[in-house]
Amino acid sequence: MDLADLVAPEGIIPSLKAKTKKQALQDLSTRAAALTGLEARDVFDAILQRERLGSTALGRGIAVPHGKFKPLDRILCLFARLETPIDFEALDKEPVDLIFLLLAPEHASGDHLKALARISRLVREPATLERLRSASDISVFKAIFANTKTSHAA
Repeated sequence: MDLADLVAPEGIIPSLKAKTKKQALQDLSTRAAALTGLEARDVFDAILQRERLGSTALGRGIAVPHGKFKPLDRILCLFARLETPIDFEALDKEPVDLIFLLLAPEHASGDHLKALARISRLVREPATLERLRSASDISVFKAIFANTKTSHAA
């Protein structure tokens, strides 16, 4: 599963101006709704409900909020780099500046987990994190997602 295939070019936000976790999730939900045809409120409610179970912040400034949606027919990922890092209730207490919003069809449990694992592998690499944090425009982000090593292991 290639991350470049999951991250919609229109879903890359190089400079999100959100000041809070709630605002970031609302902004990403609005963008996700425009790309999927889902209602922004439905996306936001599902993502917020998942966050209430426990923060989706992975640590090191990265969060991967995610949810499943019956109307979707494929997995979609949005990516945002925040202008100013925000508190995302991470276990390491580090503020988040990189967010991958993952939306999956309700029936795609295996593929959903593979996508989460793919994102996790991507952000394990310190050099990749540095490239994501210093990228200048959408084409650079697209190249980062396209040029990362692909592994089909979950």
